[in-house]
Amino acid sequence: MKKVSEFKGLNGNINAFKEEVGDAEKITFVGAPGVCSPFAELFAYAVRDKESCFITLTDIDSALKLEMTPQGMQLAAPADPKADVVALLGGLTIPKVNVDVDELNAMINQILHKDGKIIGLSYMDMFKKAGWEKKIDFDCVINGTLLVDVLK
Repeated sequence: MKKVSEFKGLNGNINAFKEEVGDAEKITFVGAPGVCSPFAELFAYAVRDKESCFITLTDIDSALKLEMTPQGMQLAAPADPKADVVALLGGLTIPKVNVDVDELNAMINQILHKDGKIIGLSYMDMFKKAGWEKKIDFDCVINGTLLVDVLK
């Protein structure tokens, strides 16, 4: 993969995602529980005019709708995970999460519509470091680099 654009800040990250999603009608986020679900809520909020759901790891039966509530975007009722876009979250690559890439690819093949897109959403080159950029047929990886200042 080669760099095609660069952005700064969380707003740039969200705008890049919105642009890549384009006119897709439904997005299924796939990630690790706790670590990835807040990011799925954030990105789903950014495209709240579209239908979204979240799958925990590779468990298709765990698919839950991401729904707008007075408290913000929240996981809600069970959902059909078939989608135009599958957005894989970087937390899937964390070693102790122990996701098998072959199982993940098999799940993607079950839920991604024929002409759909696979988008990777990560920070600090998580997919690259895990070697997944060569194992998953990403259409796009949106990777953020964090710089943290702690002030007292």
